[in-house]
Amino acid sequence: MTSHRTRLLHKEDAADSTMNFRFEKPESMTYTAGQYLHWSIVDPPETDDEGIMRAFTLASAPFEDTIMASTRMRDSAYKRDLAVMKVGDEVELDEPQGDLTLHEDTGRPAVFVIGGIGITPVRSMVMQSLHEESGHRLFVFYSNKRVEDAPFMAELRAAAEQSENFTFVPTMTATEGASDEWSGETGHIDRDMLTRYLSDLGKAIYYLSGPASMIEAMGQMLRDAGVGEGDIRSEEFPGY
Repeated sequence: MTSHRTRLLHKEDAADSTMNFRFEKPESMTYTAGQYLHWSIVDPPETDDEGIMRAFTLASAPFEDTIMASTRMRDSAYKRDLAVMKVGDEVELDEPQGDLTLHEDTGRPAVFVIGGIGITPVRSMVMQSLHEESGHRLFVFYSNKRVEDAPFMAELRAAAEQSENFTFVPTMTATEGASDEWSGETGHIDRDMLTRYLSDLGKAIYYLSGPASMIEAMGQMLRDAGVGEGDIRSEEFPGY
């Protein structure tokens, strides 16, 4: 399998306990929005039983001139290694893989039902679709506890304001005590929330991305609403 070595260009806080890492885009790398690959830190300062490699979705869109991984920062050896990476430090990448990619039929809306860091493949797909002017009708329902927990919030909101094909519906589930005020949707994503924005639940293709428990609940909610199994696609994000 082909591998690519690249170096860190920039890192930044993306949300509470979440960081973006931007790397040079290898000239030989091509990928489809929504795909993931394995990232191995070259010469990490520490390791544990989980090893030096993790799978991260490319949060960047293919048209962009850098590649980006976005991740929750937790107390593991790998995440500590990420946290102390400096500009110029290297990672080894394998070939992009995964089939959580945007469907081709522009007559069917793409509805993304997302929790937390599961937004990473969605950012890639939405930004690529808008860049290409693909014609897809896009709906993103994005659940977080608080505004400060939500990566890419401002960017996605701005994109929705600029495109009539993109509807962005963020919702917060634990606003009490949050540092940022919130006046939008609250509570968990459910059938009632979807039907306020979608005229026909059965017409869309659904993309579920987030914690396993959320994916299971959202998948059951959609099946109960009459959505066919073949119209539901998903990707789980473990908490490593």
